[in-house]
Amino acid sequence: MCVAIPARIVTLGSPESHSAVVDVEGVRRDVNISLLFDPNDPVKEGEWVLLHVGFALSRIDAEEAERSLEFIRMLGSVYDEEINSLRIESP
Repeated sequence: MCVAIPARIVTLGSPESHSAVVDVEGVRRDVNISLLFDPNDPVKEGEWVLLHVGFALSRIDAEEAERSLEFIRMLGSVYDEEINSLRIESP
């Protein structure tokens, strides 16, 4: 099963790289944020995004992030598999 997981943006890469470091429950990794590009409203550190296969798909607020994380935690093994895959893929 593939799910999008809420992640908080920790640091932004250069504007040319369209990358950021995100945190998902203590696991940090580099992701692509090019799908969120908006010159009038740039992505900021501390914002929450939905993460799927290394891409930030959309912005979400902190309340939605917590609700989503709580739901994913309730899924048990699916949640554990997603978090473990982030650990494995992290540099």
